[in-house]
Amino acid sequence: MKFFHLSHTDLDGYSCQYISKFYLKNGIYLNSNYGREIDEKFNQILAQLDDEKALILITDLNLTKEQCADFESKLADKNAKLFLLDHHQSGAECASEFGWYFLDSARSATKICYDFFSKMFKPDESLSLFADVVNSVDIWLKDSKYFEMGKVCLGLIANAKDINKTMFEEQNSLYMFHLLENARKFFNEKNDYIGLDMAIHGIKKEFFKADVDDTLSNLISNYVVKILTQNADKFEIRYNEFRGILTYNIGNTSVIGNDFLVANPDFDFFIDITNKKTMSFRANGKVDVSLMAKNLVGGGGHVNASGGMFANFKDGYDYETIKSQVVELIDKKTKESV
Repeated sequence: MKFFHLSHTDLDGYSCQYISKFYLKNGIYLNSNYGREIDEKFNQILAQLDDEKALILITDLNLTKEQCADFESKLADKNAKLFLLDHHQSGAECASEFGWYFLDSARSATKICYDFFSKMFKPDESLSLFADVVNSVDIWLKDSKYFEMGKVCLGLIANAKDINKTMFEEQNSLYMFHLLENARKFFNEKNDYIGLDMAIHGIKKEFFKADVDDTLSNLISNYVVKILTQNADKFEIRYNEFRGILTYNIGNTSVIGNDFLVANPDFDFFIDITNKKTMSFRANGKVDVSLMAKNLVGGGGHVNASGGMFANFKDGYDYETIKSQVVELIDKKTKESV
C-alpha cells in the first residue's frame, strides 16, 4: 500500500510526519501552507496514484468545505482512502459533515497523531514524550515542564530554511526528520533545552557534512550543488546557445550559483527566481548576464552577477509551473530580438 502524508510546514506539521514515519516507515511526505498550495499538493498526490491501494493522511491543516468536497470527488474512482487529523476549531463544520475529517481542538495535531498510531500499533514511551513536548508549545501550555524545550524546537524548525521544499521536497523532509531526531536526544530527565539550543548549529552541520568539515554555509552549498548536478536535466534552461540552470528561492545565490558553475563547467549561467518576482543571474565568464538580465526583465548589473524583476511572474508551489514561466519569457524575448 502506498502511503502519502500531507502536513503543515511548522513544528507541529513536521512532527506529525515524524510520528507516522516511525510507525509506517515508508511514505511520501509533502508539506503545505494554507490556501491554494493545499490543492496543488493534493493534485501532486493524485498524479502518483495508480491501481495500488493508497492511504492519504492530512494533518495539521484546516480544509474548507469546498476542498473537502473536491478531494472526495477526485478520489471517487481511485483505490485510495483519505483521512485527516487536525486540531483547528475553524474546521468544526467540515468535521461534522465528512466522516474522514477528525478534529480535536484540545490537543496538537502531533499529539492526536501519536495517540492515533500508538493505539493502532503500540505505544512508545520516548515518542510519547516527543509528542508531549510538541504539544506543550503548539497549544501554548506555559506551565508545562516541557514548554521551554518546545520553544527551542519551534525555533529549530521555523529557522530551517536551508533546503527549498518546492525544488527538493524529499530532501527537505529528510532534513526536518534529522533535526527532530537529534533534538529528541535532549528530551531527558535534565530537560536540557539550553543544551539543545547550543547544539543546533552542529546538528545542522551533521546533516550536510560529507567527508570534510567546513562552515555551515559551504556545507549547504556543496549539498545543494550536488543535488542540482544529479538532477541537472530537470533544472536545465536555455538562453540562445547558452546552457543554464534555473532555481527557485534557493537562497545564498552568489555562493551556490558560483559553486555550481565551477563544479559544472558545461553550464554557462545560473538563474534564481524568487516568490518576490526578483531574478538573480550569475555566470563564470562564459556569458554576459548583465545583457541577459536587461533583455529578459529590464535589469542589469555586472558581467557575472546581475538582477532584475520579472513583473508578470506568478508564484507557485510546483517547480515545473515556475520553470515554464521563465521558459516562456525567454522564448518571447528571443523572438522579439530576431
